[in-house]
Amino acid sequence: MKKQYRRTLSIAGSDPSGGAGIQADLKTFSACGCYGATVIVAVVDENTVGVTGVHPVPVPFVTGQIRSVLDDIGADAIKIGMLHSSELIRSVQETLAQYDIKNIVLDPVMVATSGDKLLQDEAISTLQEKLIPHVRIITPNIPEAEILLGKKIKSQKDLPLLVKDLSFGRSVSVLLKAGHLSGDELTDVFYNAETDEIIELSSKRITTKNTHGTGCTLSSAITSFLAHDLPLNDAVRKAKDYVDRAILIGSEYEIGKGHGSVHHFFDFWR
Repeated sequence: MKKQYRRTLSIAGSDPSGGAGIQADLKTFSACGCYGATVIVAVVDENTVGVTGVHPVPVPFVTGQIRSVLDDIGADAIKIGMLHSSELIRSVQETLAQYDIKNIVLDPVMVATSGDKLLQDEAISTLQEKLIPHVRIITPNIPEAEILLGKKIKSQKDLPLLVKDLSFGRSVSVLLKAGHLSGDELTDVFYNAETDEIIELSSKRITTKNTHGTGCTLSSAITSFLAHDLPLNDAVRKAKDYVDRAILIGSEYEIGKGHGSVHHFFDFWR
């Protein structure tokens, strides 16, 4: 019998600078022991300093890519990143619904690390109504959670109180990331909707400007570990540990003039 890869698929935008989006997802999949496939939804003109423009891929071509990959290779887990329009969100959800894939991780990308907005306003409600209820876990940061909740998050103590409000009637698990808060210690709050438990995941803040693509990397790491059949709690813990180490080792490097990338392959070379 031939060996089988753990198969992961990223549906996201392309980052030519290599630190975020599809490029970060492929690096993470590889580093976490998976075979990575991709569906490119947009070509983003960006670098470590900021986003200059977004060139959407036609929606039928996006859904065609999804079918091409899933009809042939399949996927043990799927990560969804930037979906910039309502039409695209609906089409991606309707296409994925034709396949029996439980492990879908949604990183609700709305704002880039540089602060540039990536999601059209009218697409936010479509994301909430059409896509989020059909995934296993979402991974919003503070600005994204504020958009989804329609309210400000003021401090760390708000996170455990609000995380269930993002779970769509406790049907979707939520990893609410604390990176945008101040303080020397960061505590992400994870709500596992499948077990109805809240888990706090603490780590020391790493002083570095190399944070480009951390959200993409984290969601892709969760996707990878779910593809390895880990329980959801374990997949989230291992993914957070991977990202923390990637940030720590990446802080030793300088690349670009703005927010540099994390080090995805710290276990393989330094």
